[in-house]
Amino acid sequence: MPKINNYVDISTVEKEAKRDYIDRHSPFVHVEGNAVKGQKLKVKVKVGEEYCHPDDFDHYIAWVQLWDGDTFLGQATFVPGVQGNQCSQAEVDFYIVPTKNKLKLQAMSYCTKHGLWQGPEVEVEVQEAQAPAGA
Repeated sequence: MPKINNYVDISTVEKEAKRDYIDRHSPFVHVEGNAVKGQKLKVKVKVGEEYCHPDDFDHYIAWVQLWDGDTFLGQATFVPGVQGNQCSQAEVDFYIVPTKNKLKLQAMSYCTKHGLWQGPEVEVEVQEAQAPAGA
């Protein structure tokens, strides 16, 4: 089993180099809009909030995954150079359809040099769909 690096709140870290290292590898979940049962929901996963990650031939983000608890929802895979061989923040938009009352979304990312990273969990309340007017 590979070692999983977990995100820690970088505001608690004093050394700038350590803050950079943690942030640029950690995948963050951003939910856009309200979650409604049975309706498509946009979930963005962004690797790094404040710092960018290299996109070199031997050092890049190889993939990003989205999970709901223990349920695997999707993965995007990258090749070196897809970010223009520039320091950047890999971003992926996932579209999911919630079927239960609560989501526990979490992302994973894999750096070819620094291994597997797990971001913070985001809990999302899912609303019931409204019946159409006159139904």
